[in-house]
Formats: sequence, C-alpha cells, structure tokens
Amino acid sequence: MKNRIISAIVMIAVFVPLLIIGETPFTIFMTILGVLGLYEIMHIRETKKPFPLFVKILAYLIVIFIATSNYKSVEFIYNVDYRTMTFIMFSFLIPMVYINDTEKYNINDALFLISSVLFIGLSFNLLIITRNANINYIVYLLLITTITDTFAYFTGLLIGKHKLCPKISPKKTVEGLLGGTFMGTFVASTFYITAIDSTYPLIIILIMTVFLSLIGQIGDLVFSMIKRYYSRKDFSTLIPGHGGILDRLDSIIFVALAFVFLLGII
Repeated sequence: MKNRIISAIVMIAVFVPLLIIGETPFTIFMTILGVLGLYEIMHIRETKKPFPLFVKILAYLIVIFIATSNYKSVEFIYNVDYRTMTFIMFSFLIPMVYINDTEKYNINDALFLISSVLFIGLSFNLLIITRNANINYIVYLLLITTITDTFAYFTGLLIGKHKLCPKISPKKTVEGLLGGTFMGTFVASTFYITAIDSTYPLIIILIMTVFLSLIGQIGDLVFSMIKRYYSRKDFSTLIPGHGGILDRLDSIIFVALAFVFLLGII
C-alpha cells in the first residue's frame, strides 16, 4: 500500500504540470507513455514467442510517428491516411517473406503488430489532440475514469454481492459498476456544465457521460481479459503498486476513443 500511495503521488506530480503546460512537453510525455504501452503489450505477447528485433524497432518508430502526427491540431480527427495505413501493413506483412520462417514470424505476429501499433498510436495521438483542443476536455475524461474506478471499487467492497465478470475480473461486481457509473456521471457532468458548456442540453451531457463511464469500465475488462489470456497479473512492474502503463490507462484509452466517436455524432 505504501508503494502504491508513493507511486500515485509521483504520477500526479509529474502528470499535472505537463497537462497544464500542454503543447510539446505534454506531447513528448504522452509519446513516451505510448512507447512504453507498446512495449508492455508486445512483451506480454512475447511470453509465447519473441518477435524479430528489427520488427519490434519498426513498431516503436511507427507508434512514435502516429502519436506525434499533427500533434498541434485542435480538431478531433484521426491523422492516419490510406498511405500511412498501407505503409504500416506492408511494414509488418512483407517481413514474413524476408524472414521466411513461420516459427520465427508469421501472419498472426504481423496482424498482432498491425493492430497494436494502430491501437496504441491512435489512442495516444487522440489524448494529445484532446489536450490541445481544450484542457477541460481531458480533465472531463479523467474525471469520468478516476471517479468511476474509485467508487466502483469502494461500492463493490462495501455492498458488492453479484459478480460482474468472474472469469475476467473476479473482484468486480454489478453493484460496483452501478455505483461507479452513478458517481462518475454526477461528478463529470457537473464539471462539464460548469467548465465546458453550460448551454448544452443536460440530458445529452448525462447520456454521453453515462456511456463514457460504461465504456471506461469495459476497457478495463478488455485489458484484464488480455492479461488473463497470457496468465499475467499486470502488464509490467513499471509503476510500483500499480502495474504498468496500460494497467493505469486502460480506461482512459477507451474513453478517449469513445469521446471522439460521440463528438462525430452529437
């Protein structure tokens, strides 16, 4: 518990100033987190079979490129066009022919890397652009995930009786999900009305926030399922008491992706 508290204080002390500063310092920081996130997801996959070194280096370079792509933009758009997509696919498919050994590198490896670099790269690029657009947006998203996770934990601890997904995350409960969603929606919606747009219809804000709170919890379960598939408790031990980067950012990644999806609709 002591290590967990100290790590949390250090994370806040580093993250908050960079969030306030924004621009290049925040971009560099988030890109580093993206690279570490890619390392974690590749490393957990390599418990079954290692990737060729040059393919891993290529994956890191592509994630850096995607995460920093048009990072000064204030528009919520994905900055990966068809040429970039083609380059990414060729980058991981063509080495199969060059290596010419399915024991060392095969189609499953290539597809895993294609999906991983796109998922990690786009997610962190989106977090960077969200901060550039309006710092209050990313604070809103962080409030959703933080308050939801906190109250889901305590609600489940105090009154949780019905298991949510016992085969994926045995400690999560239906009561925790409901308690976390309620408080996450209340706090984050209040912030949205106060700091972002008080003229926006309240019902839309509430529906959007409930949806994002639920998506964040689903994101947590998705990453838990990945860890369970590879028989791992955490993605890494990078953050003492907390696990790895993806253990801490699993919810916010899904929430950020869903937020941009909603903005395109409403």
